[in-house]
Amino acid sequence: MISRANKTHNVAIIGAGWAGMSAAVELASQGIPVTVFEAAKTLGGRARRVEMDGVAVDNGLHILIGAYREALRIIEKVSVRGQPSKLLRMPLQLRLEPGFRMRAARLPAPLHIAVALAFARGLSVTEKFAAARFMHAQKFAGFECEPGLTVDVLLKRFQQPSNLVSGLWAPLCISALNTSTDEADAQIFLNVLQDSLAGPCCASDLLLPKTDFSTLFPDPAADYVERNGGLVRRGSAVTSLRVLGNGFEVSAARTTRHTHAILAVGPHRLEQIAGEIGPLAAQLAMVRKFTYQPIFSVFLQYPEHVGLKVPMIGMRNGLSQWIFDRGQLCGQPGMLGVVISASGIHQNLPQSELAQRVHQELEHRFALPEPRWSRVIAEKRATFACTPNLLRPENRTPISGLFIAGDYTQSRYPATLETAVRSGLACAQHILMDDA
Repeated sequence: MISRANKTHNVAIIGAGWAGMSAAVELASQGIPVTVFEAAKTLGGRARRVEMDGVAVDNGLHILIGAYREALRIIEKVSVRGQPSKLLRMPLQLRLEPGFRMRAARLPAPLHIAVALAFARGLSVTEKFAAARFMHAQKFAGFECEPGLTVDVLLKRFQQPSNLVSGLWAPLCISALNTSTDEADAQIFLNVLQDSLAGPCCASDLLLPKTDFSTLFPDPAADYVERNGGLVRRGSAVTSLRVLGNGFEVSAARTTRHTHAILAVGPHRLEQIAGEIGPLAAQLAMVRKFTYQPIFSVFLQYPEHVGLKVPMIGMRNGLSQWIFDRGQLCGQPGMLGVVISASGIHQNLPQSELAQRVHQELEHRFALPEPRWSRVIAEKRATFACTPNLLRPENRTPISGLFIAGDYTQSRYPATLETAVRSGLACAQHILMDDA
């Protein structure tokens, strides 16, 4: 792809989450001057580091999968050569307590998933055949369904048993879409299955971060941008964006002018910055209709000898969903991180009570001692609710040179790190290919 952009460009990127920093890296790599404005001191947006009495944790416990090609590529692009990978890669393994086990084999697709289902524990022969029939039927249909279906309706149409749903399909749906099966868009769910379970063998791999999320990508991305002539302004909140005859005026600590602008803020902040820009009315109207889903992360510090048998274990029939052993992953002995995705009764519990109930679930299953301390981090608007027929704004806007980036923009995927990265890269490519 040949760029027609040139160094007379001066791009403002408002927001230093994964979308904004991906756009910044792509532009900086082509010699395009960029200035990134970030209101917070820590980069990463809704996937960033949180300092807790000198201990680094995250505002949301996320994982990546092998199908996240662009996210993995951009992480590698900004990584320092010769340093160990910050991601632990392993074949898909789903271990949910009580009693469900499934592990993908290192075989060519689709044998890797067929063998995983055949040897899965916690599923009857009937349930294994039901899962295989479901995947075969979706492949035959091109992983497409009629618009407007929820995941629940789709699974019922294909007579998926309740134990199979609770052990496999529901955890996958909530993990990927951050929306429960009774509300989640069936087509988006099928898109995820097509590119992960039905993709190449490596596409279903799990990649677990061995560091906090700011260190995984946004921080090295900022270093990359600055080494290539860009600026990253932390603690610089943008209050307004004005459209000029030949560019844009960004008001932050001081006012600056730019030839192009990328709005890479969360959807709930979009109107605060650009609500007065009339041509954006249709895209802003889409965002106003969004409802949101939370992600709660519960961190419990146990004595240093406490740990899990594997780095990640799932739970069902309780509040806790996925437990991460940060001793194995991040060199934080005795710390367990528990993620609770989507809406539920946990939203209405005081944080101290939620932490105690999560500990009680872990104590019951793993015979753990009392934690030394605990902390709950609640991202109440972690993602949009991925419901059927939801309209999402495109990256391009009616204004030449102005773009929108974020995991909520138009995509065949739900709100994931991969979606955020792809949106940022798409905005960068539009700038690189547009005439000055």
